[in-house]
Amino acid sequence: MRASRLISLVLLLQSRETMTATELARELEVSERTIYRDVLALSAAGVPVYADRGRAGGYRLLGGYRTRLTGLTRDEAEALFLAGLPGPAGDMGLADAVAAAELKVLAALPPSLRDAPARTGQRFHLDVPGWFRDSTPPPLLADLARAVWADRVVELRYRRGDREVTRRVEPYGLVLKSGTWYLVGRVGDDMRTYRVDRVLAVVPGSEGFTRDEDFDLGGYWREQAEAFLRAMLREWITVRVSPAGLRALRRSADAPFVYDEALAAAGGPDGQGWVVTRLPVESVDVAYDLVLRLGPELEVLDPPQLRERLAEAARRLGELYGAQR
Repeated sequence: MRASRLISLVLLLQSRETMTATELARELEVSERTIYRDVLALSAAGVPVYADRGRAGGYRLLGGYRTRLTGLTRDEAEALFLAGLPGPAGDMGLADAVAAAELKVLAALPPSLRDAPARTGQRFHLDVPGWFRDSTPPPLLADLARAVWADRVVELRYRRGDREVTRRVEPYGLVLKSGTWYLVGRVGDDMRTYRVDRVLAVVPGSEGFTRDEDFDLGGYWREQAEAFLRAMLREWITVRVSPAGLRALRRSADAPFVYDEALAAAGGPDGQGWVVTRLPVESVDVAYDLVLRLGPELEVLDPPQLRERLAEAARRLGELYGAQR
């Protein structure tokens, strides 16, 4: 455990040049006292790590020191090549950079691990786009990726419905969701999201922008995705559902929080274990499809029009299958 932490400490200093004991302790999830002991151990082992004093100080490695990746385990080496995602990287114009990086990592690995990329490629392939989607990347994706890397302001011409709009955007990041690329950027004081395939033109500005280092792209995306889904689910239905139906609902609901809402609103079970609860839905039509998937494990109590549609569907199914007896 400690050996792994010491390697992580050296790699952190290699990648970030200078870090304080507090920053290292936070990254490695240990106390500052442990960091002090680890630094002493590294120095004793011949690793040239030293401390700069003062407000801008911290620990750093003596000029140009690098360690070879001999501390990688087989699982770590194979996971490294699995994480490459060459498809999305190529979409952003980074295929050559990814290939060059993999070659350098491969050269740094000990001979016993140099079959890692071959083993990984034989066993795993990540096909990111959804079924029945055009996998061709949006034509302006590479331009936006360059702006994201350079922290450079861009002017976007964007298709919104049946009209075009122009926005001055500080591009913070790109997100690939179910085969669709999205740009997250700041416009004025607000963070906004744009579908890249609706961007008609990208004009790089002459100036850069100062990135908010506290901005968490992954956290922002999760919050926005859930807020989007919650905004869509604006209606409610009241249902009576069996224990098996609750389990099926967890798999069938379009958003994970639908199941959580159902559990939170559920009353006590009756003699058969069924509970009455409420479900957020986008519309009665969408709810109809969801309830049909759950079959006889769920009974709609309200609204009446949904109950009537399901009763008609049940009657037609009875006629269809009853006629074959």
